Amino acid sequence: MRIAEGEVVAIMGENGAGKTTLLKHLNGLLKPSKGRVKVDSVDTREATVATLARKVGLVFQNPDSMFFCTSVMEEVMYGLYMFGYSEEEARERCREVLERFDLWSLRDKSPFILSGGEKKRLTIAIVMAWSPKYLVIDEPTSGQDREGKQRLLQTIETIMGEGRSIILSTHDVEFVADLEPRVVLMSQGQVVAEGEAREILTDRALLEKASLLVPQIPSLFLELNRRCGVGLEHRLLRVEEAVCVLRGRFFRGSGVGCDELLDSRRPQI
Repeated sequence: MRIAEGEVVAIMGENGAGKTTLLKHLNGLLKPSKGRVKVDSVDTREATVATLARKVGLVFQNPDSMFFCTSVMEEVMYGLYMFGYSEEEARERCREVLERFDLWSLRDKSPFILSGGEKKRLTIAIVMAWSPKYLVIDEPTSGQDREGKQRLLQTIETIMGEGRSIILSTHDVEFVADLEPRVVLMSQGQVVAEGEAREILTDRALLEKASLLVPQIPSLFLELNRRCGVGLEHRLLRVEEAVCVLRGRFFRGSGVGCDELLDSRRPQI
């Protein structure tokens, strides 16, 4: 398996597929007993975790596993101190990243009393503070409500716009359908398929190998095709885009603004 610079990859599979184990190999927390893991040509068995962490920032699934300071600000500053930043540089970077993730007003709060969404944003902010080349996030949507997922999606899309490599592990097909990265499908510790999200996430037989379901919108279109023979293309669409397609198929015209919306698919990326 190869991940290119600037690429966004979602590693998907059921619980126990080996996703987290794989991620922990990327920054040397785990070392391969056979085979090799290389980060920019450096064999992870020959590098320390501290060295690899400068390039590969890992965000754990459980935010509380990353917290041990008494305030949000101290959490971000600690990592910067460990990487040798001066007091002035650390404070500047800390403020910048907390403002970016809308956490500056919470800087003096204990990280343990934040909401689930705030905790997840803080864990990403902690890692992003030292600007790793590769951002690795384990189960980003775990414990998130709909609003939290939407805000997280916007955060990740902003980071994508900077050209940074992002590797996610998840079994949340709806979240990945909105993000549309390259997908690596895993089952029982093996890669069973990889390709663009629009190909992998609309292939029911392939997803069943990893105990995953087709996302709701392409699943709806497949069912409408089966029952009504309407010939809808079962591609990945967001809700408002799907509404426009259905309006255009079942009513006269697609509706005000729908053509423009579908023509300008994902303009922010």
